[in-house]
Amino acid sequence: MNILVIDAQGGGIGKQLVSAIKKNMPKVSVTAVGTNAAATSAMIKAGAENAATGENAVVVNSKKADVIVGPIGIVIADALLGEITPLMAKAVAQSPAKRILIPINHCDNIVVGVDDLSVGKLLQDVIKELQKVCEKIFE
Repeated sequence: MNILVIDAQGGGIGKQLVSAIKKNMPKVSVTAVGTNAAATSAMIKAGAENAATGENAVVVNSKKADVIVGPIGIVIADALLGEITPLMAKAVAQSPAKRILIPINHCDNIVVGVDDLSVGKLLQDVIKELQKVCEKIFE
């Protein structure tokens, strides 16, 4: 099972995601891809086994992942203060992987119909969904 975590900016959400995944699902492999070196570094420190930075890393690793996890902006071109390029968004959206997207309302993208939950609560929900997805894959 290869879980790809993608994050931008300072990598704070990605860092928390990697840490929560490794704590709750220690046998899975986590690949971290940051849109910049700071985001990648944060996710490495959180325990990702593999890591890379930049547009091509998103494109290549999106093809290899079983599950992609990250803020919803990873499928929106020019999101996350412009760090998500159109090619990145397309690679994530067209990946055969299951996508678990976190509905973070910022950077001019608002997801209506979703409660404004804390990042901690959202991460708990991600782990629950990720565990369900993994169970289905291994059935």
